[in-house]
Amino acid sequence: MTQSVATPTLTGASFEELVREMIVRLGEDPTREGLTRTPERVHHAYEHLTKGYKQDPQAMLKEALFTVNYDEMVIVKDVEMFSLCEHHMLPFFGKVHVAYIPNGKVIGLSKIPRLIEIFSRRLQIQERLTTQIAETIQAAVQPQGVGVVIEARHLCMMMRGVEKQHSAAVTSSMLGCFREEQETRSEFLSLIRARANGM
Repeated sequence: MTQSVATPTLTGASFEELVREMIVRLGEDPTREGLTRTPERVHHAYEHLTKGYKQDPQAMLKEALFTVNYDEMVIVKDVEMFSLCEHHMLPFFGKVHVAYIPNGKVIGLSKIPRLIEIFSRRLQIQERLTTQIAETIQAAVQPQGVGVVIEARHLCMMMRGVEKQHSAAVTSSMLGCFREEQETRSEFLSLIRARANGM
């Protein structure tokens, strides 16, 4: 017999009411001048920071697929990324590097940053974000291969826990020829390392 999930005590409360309750539980006065509009502001902020749940990445990419006779590596690198870790709901941020080798079709270049935005504007872990970007490109254009690398700093490590302000996490997802061919993977990694400005 499956157990039912416990119903939160504030079921039916508005987002603003939940934030106001949190302020009280943190030991603050929600009626203080600086906090009176905080619940409304937090609501709007989280709507923006999680807007990716309301967007369809596959549909977005299908609007910008083009048939071309090109089979060299396409790289979009140093795309800024901001997300919220699902464990503490604190920000993590950094840069995303994406490469693929077309197999008859390419994606409009502006759509790759938009794809990153859709997946990053959700509660995330960096590992899943990396694979979601790679797998969505793979499914949309069926390229010879896809490579994605993310370099990010996590405030849950910098502000709390181990409090290591200069640590960064690097994750990668390699599909197709990027996984199978060392030369292709090495070319991608060397090209993203050759950027003029570090993270």
